[in-house]
Amino acid sequence: MAELAALEDPKAREVNERHGDDHGVNLGKLRVIAKRLKTQQELALELWDTGDTAARLLAILICRPKAFGREELDAMLRQARIPKVNDWLVNYVVKKNQHAEELRLAWFADSDPVVASAGWALTTERVAKKPEGLELSGLLDVIEAEMKDAPDRLQWAMNHCLAQIGIENVKLRARAINIGERLEVLKDYPTPPNCTSPFAPIWINEIVRRQHDK
Repeated sequence: MAELAALEDPKAREVNERHGDDHGVNLGKLRVIAKRLKTQQELALELWDTGDTAARLLAILICRPKAFGREELDAMLRQARIPKVNDWLVNYVVKKNQHAEELRLAWFADSDPVVASAGWALTTERVAKKPEGLELSGLLDVIEAEMKDAPDRLQWAMNHCLAQIGIENVKLRARAINIGERLEVLKDYPTPPNCTSPFAPIWINEIVRRQHDK
């Protein structure tokens, strides 16, 4: 904890806080510490229990994803209110855990939008890597009905799922683009040069174009 405190950088904190992340540690330096520590599950649990954001990010990097039980991950996700912690927990831990599909189903329709956003993130992963068994048209129905007025984090996750369906499924591509055009979610999102806009119609068309160019 002392080592993490020594890495606190006011400029990094200012940038991070714009995204809702309450820490001032450079993530590259955090990864250097994680590389030195290697996998240490017990230390990871202690770091998580501090509640400190930088400590929790480090915990995610040094934990053993398959060591967590279903209830443990559910509790951790509900504690993870900081966007970066939530994002890393889902992507680096839950996706690699044997309970990922159970948690996806449990979180997907949760009344807490932050928890539901994790369910949508896991669903997007399924769309990309293992769509068998998913009712993609039904997912588009939900997105069409609920995305426009969804809270920010949930809206972002639903939009990602919309784009992924459009990218991966030729038969549903036109409908996905149409939904994006009508709802206009993230249409005006500021996008840096050389980055792809998160506006679903642009996102879908750009990734499909790149795949065709390969």
